[in-house]
Amino acid sequence: MKKGLSMIISIFLLTMLISSPVFAAETKTELASDSKSAILIERDTGEILYDKNSHEKLPPASMTKIMTMILIMEAIEQKKIALNEKVRTSEYAASMGGSQIFLEPGEEMTTEEMLRGIAIGSANDASVAMAEKIAGSEEEFVKMMNKKVSDLGLKDTKFQNVTGLPENDHYSSAYDMAIMAKELLRHEEITKFTGTYESYLRENTDKKFWLVNTNKLVKFYPGVDGLKTGFTSEAKFCLTATAKKNGMRVIAVVFGAPSTKVRNAQVSKMLDYAFAQYVTHPLYKKGQSLGIVKVSKGDTKQINALTNESISVLTKKGEKIEHLKKSVKLKENLKAPIKKGDEIGKLTVKKDGKVIVESKLVSSQDVKQASWWKLFKRSFGMFTKTK
Repeated sequence: MKKGLSMIISIFLLTMLISSPVFAAETKTELASDSKSAILIERDTGEILYDKNSHEKLPPASMTKIMTMILIMEAIEQKKIALNEKVRTSEYAASMGGSQIFLEPGEEMTTEEMLRGIAIGSANDASVAMAEKIAGSEEEFVKMMNKKVSDLGLKDTKFQNVTGLPENDHYSSAYDMAIMAKELLRHEEITKFTGTYESYLRENTDKKFWLVNTNKLVKFYPGVDGLKTGFTSEAKFCLTATAKKNGMRVIAVVFGAPSTKVRNAQVSKMLDYAFAQYVTHPLYKKGQSLGIVKVSKGDTKQINALTNESISVLTKKGEKIEHLKKSVKLKENLKAPIKKGDEIGKLTVKKDGKVIVESKLVSSQDVKQASWWKLFKRSFGMFTKTK
């Protein structure tokens, strides 16, 4: 009998040893079991923490507006538009259906107000009005969107409009949407909009409009401050969310959940998993100078090479950071003109010989071409300099 009992215990222990890894894998895959596709990444490194069909091409619905907001933030950064600049609403923009702030033809709002309408209320009319302001027409703005998709190296996305309203051949993927969210978050000030739960437009008028964030996790999950929901009958319930806790920012994307409740629960589960399992170790802040680059024929002789984003290293909790090798490669023979934000170098971080971070370094300022007179004086000074 003892021999039989011993054999039963041995079989039980062997079963546990065999099944434990499988159980762990199943637990992980259950993070988004009720969605068509999903992904979880750490923002600074872009490292994938969870993946489910992340390259499947699906309708993104209003998550499309993440790219719309990227181009708006770039236009602000490049001083093509200002936050306090008035934007006029065309008849076409005012005719948009779906989520809207009910702009009337000819109505004007500031860029800041339009951005609040887009980020908080998912306003289709404000999205088109901003597209027309920046590019002249929605069609031209869509070309800019698809060019940015190409610039980011994304393969699973094609946009046909700026809103995400249903249209043939308009698609994206969980992976691409996560990378777009990563790009949008380079503009850290965007979370002042996407992280606001409620706000008002047309204040002090009889048409005061209450904005409530379509992303309820902004209110109910600590640390969530964006980014964008999406829903159409074809796309079902979608969400690209970001949260920051203890210095680590993660991005979770869900496509095709059956309900708002399921969508939010699965995103919350992914965020819980990230914060329970991983930790980031900051290396550099965004805008930190990592070198000086000489510029020829410019109105200034040198510029700083700045980090384009915050740089961190990701580890499992309890792991130590060891054997890191950082290298900075700056471009040579730079000639004016140069725009602020132009790539002028690259930062690479390796761990045990493997590249774990690769990020571009950008110009700290605009450099205009120097006038012939300035170049003459500069050359003359070289010849007359005392030895």
